[in-house]
Amino acid sequence: MRLERLNPARVLLLFLVAVSAWAAWLGWDQHRDVHPDGSVTGPYEAWQVIGLVLTLSVAVAWAALRGHAESAVLGVTAGLTVACAYDWSDDSSGLFALGVVMVMVGSFAATSALSALITYLTGDDGRRGGA
Repeated sequence: MRLERLNPARVLLLFLVAVSAWAAWLGWDQHRDVHPDGSVTGPYEAWQVIGLVLTLSVAVAWAALRGHAESAVLGVTAGLTVACAYDWSDDSSGLFALGVVMVMVGSFAATSALSALITYLTGDDGRRGGA
């Protein structure tokens, strides 16, 4: 990652997109489902997580296509990390911190891979200024 290519305005924009996407897809669903056998699942359904991933993939691809892959990785990773930390912080067991770290690492890996793939496929050699 080349820090001189970071655009603070794009990082902030992608941070806000990630936080907003979390709120839209996952933030409103806070109840767990109790099944007849006593097992508990939730609070999120698979379609909600898939929707979040697809929404953020579009945002990352948009930024990477414009030469701002580094800003996409940093903004989306930070946004998801802050959003899930806020959303899960009421967990009294303290295990939410492990989940937050897993979201941070996973989102960093996924956004890095997608940004790198798009950068490679479009032939961006790092000289494009992009606006």
